[in-house]
Amino acid sequence: MTLKATISAMALLIILSGCEGRRKTQPLARQKILSAQKLSLSSSVQAKDEKPKPSFPDNPSLSDYLAYAALNNPALEAAFNHWKASLEQVPQVKALPDPRFTYRYYIREVETRVGPQRNSLQLAQTFPWLSKLKLRGGAAMDAADAASQQFQAEKLKLFRQVKDAYYDFYYLGRAISITKENLRLLEHVESVVRARYRAGTAEHPDLIRVQVELGKLSDRMRSLIDMKSPVEAHLAALLNLPAEKILPLPTEIEPAEISASDQDLIDWAIENNPQLKTLEAQVTRSKKNIQLAQQEYIPDVTLGLTWIDTGNRLSTPKPSDSGQDAVIAMASVNVPIWFDRIKAGVRQARFRHVAASKLKADKTNSLIAELKLASYRYRDAQGKINLYRKVLLPKAEESLKVNEAAYRSGKVSFSDLVDAQRILLEFQLTLERALADRAKQLAKLDMLVGTDIPRSQSDSHTNNTNDAIIQTE
Repeated sequence: MTLKATISAMALLIILSGCEGRRKTQPLARQKILSAQKLSLSSSVQAKDEKPKPSFPDNPSLSDYLAYAALNNPALEAAFNHWKASLEQVPQVKALPDPRFTYRYYIREVETRVGPQRNSLQLAQTFPWLSKLKLRGGAAMDAADAASQQFQAEKLKLFRQVKDAYYDFYYLGRAISITKENLRLLEHVESVVRARYRAGTAEHPDLIRVQVELGKLSDRMRSLIDMKSPVEAHLAALLNLPAEKILPLPTEIEPAEISASDQDLIDWAIENNPQLKTLEAQVTRSKKNIQLAQQEYIPDVTLGLTWIDTGNRLSTPKPSDSGQDAVIAMASVNVPIWFDRIKAGVRQARFRHVAASKLKADKTNSLIAELKLASYRYRDAQGKINLYRKVLLPKAEESLKVNEAAYRSGKVSFSDLVDAQRILLEFQLTLERALADRAKQLAKLDMLVGTDIPRSQSDSHTNNTNDAIIQTE
């Protein structure tokens, strides 16, 4: 074999070795990246250079808020790109080390039998034990899987934050509407009492009492209106919109009734919760790292070729092979004799595996506790909704009508009428608060479970502010 053929064969062997490592790792990594880019709007983000992002709709629904947040939230985009960066680590760790090219120039030529040696070229490639590359790639893929689940956890967290802000915004709109209606009714009552006071059919304390109530309700109305700006800013921040963006007040709330038991929620969470999946990927990765640390006992092999440039021999007699270049094949292995270092690495990997396992167990316990607490708060809000909607609110409306009729006939004082009107207002606001709280707790349950919990039926809630209109003429 000629010199050129020998060196070419060696270079080809090194190149093919590197290509083989890429063929084994790139399809899986590329598949995961492509799957990340093809996620739907409700569950992913897209890179900025893919498509122009849609404008925010004028009358957005909750799904519009979620889709826009998924496309624009910086924290979610950061988690997505961290996942993609983790995938790019896989082909790096599975590839062979770079080949080493060495050139030597002999300052003082070395005289040999066939002539003086003047230059030498060497090409060498280190081949780690094959299982090392496989384990490194597996550990890197587990890290990428963990980053993928972190992205999913960030998405669920963002969706919960958007839903919480949306439901608070909804409650604020309902509170403003209800308070405005009650304020209008109380202003009407105040005008009637003032007219009666001038006619001598109403007492001065009645006029003072209704004016005091009117002032308190006006102050509540002012406070609610002032609250709109910071609530809007919080929701806009989640959507990556300008803080001064004006958002329409939501007029409806999505159905939030479920029939799943606590055990159902726990089973779903253990199967789907992305934080548990993250920790599971870390446990799997730590197992591979133990095996990888144990592989340090096995030496790596380095193969190489050296070509030495040899000149013609000047002295006579000249041998028949005068000036023939030398070609040297080389093989070497490292000698892992520092066992204390290797043993320490194995122990370190085992400790990290135990730590990862314990973290997963702790997260499972805390997740179950969070689920039960959120489930209790959901049921508590549901109980309040049933109580106020079916019992207390109808009775408060009836009480207001009865007190209004009794006041007109002089059987009750004006204080009783005002108290009945104030109780109705508080019950209306409490019902709306319970509706928002139930929806927020369901959003938290969705986040903890890791998927949308099936809804059982729609609410029959309407947005009528006051069914009991005070007639005091």
